[in-house]
Amino acid sequence: MSLIPVTILTGFLGSGKTTLLKRILTEAHGQKIAVIENEFGEENIDNEILVNDTQENIIQMNNGCICCSIREDLRETLQLLAAKKRQGLLDFERVVIETTGLADPGPVAQTFFMDEEIAEQYLLDSILTLVDAKHAATQLNDRQEARRQVGFADQIFISKADLVAADEVQALMHRLKHMNPRAPQKAVHFGEVAIADVFDLRGFNLNAKLDIDPDFLKADEHHHNHDHSGHDHAEGEHCDHPSHAQDHGHGHHHHHDDDVKSFVFRADRAFDPAKLEDFLGAVVNIYGPRMLRYKGVLHMEGTERKVIFQGVHQLMGSDLGPAWAEGETKNSKMVFIGIDLPKDIFLQGLEQCLV
Repeated sequence: MSLIPVTILTGFLGSGKTTLLKRILTEAHGQKIAVIENEFGEENIDNEILVNDTQENIIQMNNGCICCSIREDLRETLQLLAAKKRQGLLDFERVVIETTGLADPGPVAQTFFMDEEIAEQYLLDSILTLVDAKHAATQLNDRQEARRQVGFADQIFISKADLVAADEVQALMHRLKHMNPRAPQKAVHFGEVAIADVFDLRGFNLNAKLDIDPDFLKADEHHHNHDHSGHDHAEGEHCDHPSHAQDHGHGHHHHHDDDVKSFVFRADRAFDPAKLEDFLGAVVNIYGPRMLRYKGVLHMEGTERKVIFQGVHQLMGSDLGPAWAEGETKNSKMVFIGIDLPKDIFLQGLEQCLV
């Protein structure tokens, strides 16, 4: 039986998650989808969809979709859905898990890697984060949960962009890119996202390309950035702009010192596999809870193939990728997204793992 793809949908209150979910649940897209509402009593899909007076918390929609709200353990719900599918009681092709506005998507994502039974039945496809352009600046300034959700994303949808000035949207996109250069950003009309942009994004695939915007890498390489100060603080370091500088419309030239930051490591020399394994093991041990997402395509001594690794928090996995192409420059690129990670320790440590 092929694995059931899972999408985690996250985003702050009012960002349009419910609108997006409603569309997923009611639109005739020809796919049968199970939506799991991971609710902690905060907000749930409007009652016109969910009739809460039934004992059964799994509801079959007329277009073949299923909706269930869980108040217990996500694992149990996933097991129950998979069992019902095997027994032919429920028919669905994919699962969408909505986390509440304040939830950390990390533990939800980890469920799919840590739990063997879950991993045998489900495949985590991607984490989608909805950001509300109108309230984003305040939410990102005030709430670490909001910043984490950005750091975890494989795809960011910016809703309500039509309600704010174009330069504010640009400044927001700029800010989000520094927090998470991996995730493409798309401005969407309040939750109106094409289904093709939501599913099968393969954010957790171990593929041999590092999905970072090339401009971000360039800025990193040439050590310059939009603030013309002559040094690069793509990670928000050495930056004394006050947190509200962004609110003046010319937000481009200011950088928030967000605690969720990203940085890139690159090297042309090969890695010593044993040293790298020791070093990554050590940093994951110490900083794992603060490491949101990380990924690399690596040039390792002793193999003609690319080595691809990625992780969420303390969970890290790697795989052999394709062979280096004829004439291709062998080099390593890694991106780390996390909360106040000590960039220097990481970069110096990685440097010492090179042959």
